[in-house]
Amino acid sequence: MKTVGIIGGSGFIGSHITKKFLQKGFNVKVSVTDIKKSEKYEHLFNLGNSDNLNISPLKVENLEAFEDFISDCEIVIHGGTPFQLDVTDPQSELFDPTIKGTENFLEAISKTPGIEKVVFIASVAGWNTNFPMPAGTKSFTEPFDETEKRFTSSESHPYAQAKFIANQTVENFMKKNQSLHFEITSVSPVAVMGNSLSNRKDSTSTGLQFLIKNKLAPNDFTQALYDNDVPFAIVDVEDVASAIFKAATTNGLHGKDYLLSSETYKVSDMHAMLNQELPKNKPNIIYKNNLAKTDLGIQFRPVQETLNNYSEQL
Repeated sequence: MKTVGIIGGSGFIGSHITKKFLQKGFNVKVSVTDIKKSEKYEHLFNLGNSDNLNISPLKVENLEAFEDFISDCEIVIHGGTPFQLDVTDPQSELFDPTIKGTENFLEAISKTPGIEKVVFIASVAGWNTNFPMPAGTKSFTEPFDETEKRFTSSESHPYAQAKFIANQTVENFMKKNQSLHFEITSVSPVAVMGNSLSNRKDSTSTGLQFLIKNKLAPNDFTQALYDNDVPFAIVDVEDVASAIFKAATTNGLHGKDYLLSSETYKVSDMHAMLNQELPKNKPNIIYKNNLAKTDLGIQFRPVQETLNNYSEQL
């Protein structure tokens, strides 16, 4: 029985990844930033095969703790970078944990001989920091896939900039280290939506669904979404977990970075579907998912199914 270490395995996406690996019979280690806050991870013990689950404290800025956490893992998945849109201090809240955490992660895995596979959970922001707005001079309807040049702007949200830099950090690490004893595969989901496995009220993904369902605008960012009826590329959280599992258990994917996306809908149609109504417009597929379909065998479910199934928990 192999052991997988999931950094950030109690979050919105991470919980579904943890569930997937437990279902498949793995020993699963999940890191949490504060072991005393059991309300953030207690839901994981309700999953099947939770006897094979271990929860460990880890702050990604601590290199020694990183090394200790992954010391007995064959597979490591890094999804422990913060996802937040309301930011007071971008440096301490986003850039430090995202970039320094990625640097520590790469150093730690390079020192751990038993590791075979590494999956880095990146973001569509690693391809386009203006998401959900188009990249550069592209229009809302122009397609985007893994052959495109990556786009970043200093005017983008700090979260997106931090994820872009983290992605570049991983790319540069692979260029400098051509003879690694493990494979690194990255996945870059678009807007991840669907049902949460926990009742936590601090998830940005479930929070955004709540806001759009109820047409609430607590800040300028969400108000701009409604004002411009912005199209969103969406992917189901369960499909993301399936893609990560497949990337972690399939050989020959070193250096790949997969866009994970289903359909694109305008915010007005998202509002309708979250309220069990039919969308007025037909969906587009702007962020292409052909590579993930081919290499990972993922069949992305329709966005209407994802949003219809959303359970309001806030």
